[in-house]
Amino acid sequence: MVLWRRWVFSSSRRAAIPIIGPSVVRSTSRALFSLFFPSDCRICATPLEEISRIPVCRRCLKAPEPLSAEFFCISCRTPFQNAFPLDSEGRCALCRNGLRGFDAAYCYGAYEGPLRSLIHVYKYGAVRTLARPLSDLLACALPREESFDLVTPVPLHWRRQWERGFNQSELLAEAMARRCGVPLQRTLRRVRSTATQAGLSNTNRRKNVTAAFECRRELSGKRVLLIDDVMTTGSTAASCALALKKRGAKRVALLTIARVDRRLNRFAAEAYSTLGGVS
Repeated sequence: MVLWRRWVFSSSRRAAIPIIGPSVVRSTSRALFSLFFPSDCRICATPLEEISRIPVCRRCLKAPEPLSAEFFCISCRTPFQNAFPLDSEGRCALCRNGLRGFDAAYCYGAYEGPLRSLIHVYKYGAVRTLARPLSDLLACALPREESFDLVTPVPLHWRRQWERGFNQSELLAEAMARRCGVPLQRTLRRVRSTATQAGLSNTNRRKNVTAAFECRRELSGKRVLLIDDVMTTGSTAASCALALKKRGAKRVALLTIARVDRRLNRFAAEAYSTLGGVS
């Protein structure tokens, strides 16, 4: 038997019912926001006012600027202070001597300032939601006339990926594959763990990653877009590109969020390598 209870309120006196006003709603919203979302920007520490899965304020997300220089290598897009390192065709010494395994390299900006901070939060702070805004920068850096048959990420050694919990380049590659409308293929495998690149010369960096990668698929005649987060000297990308070409890739283009600009800071490469980068 179900008993229904009826509540009766007397009209002779005012019921003690709290009035919920705008201030209460705002306070409750802020409390819930602080409970489920970060309260401060992970870069500038400014209180966040928008509900977002990205713990970075809008100003810091828009702060990175494109890499600019008067002189670039026509192939690898390395910036130079003058035209002296370039030949009559506009190629640098590494490209002239065939030491670049890839056919082209594109990046959005220099590995410094706000862009460097964003990459650190994404990569070392494990904020995977930053993959989307960072892939927006990748899309801006890629020339519209380029076309590819597949997108592939630079792989991490399984031990490093286990420690980090994810491969930052793979998330970026997934986003770019969707944008380009081509398949994502994890074609590369790191067959040996390499020592940190910090303190190594360019020659020793290349030796350190030589034969560190192998391609697991046949790529006869394929145009491949290789994705990484940061390019330091290009040694890692070159090793990956050579592995891809051994399996028949026709063209390999490297696309990164940032690159170390040696015109600005000669210590930036070592700082990146010390934090775990090997590019």
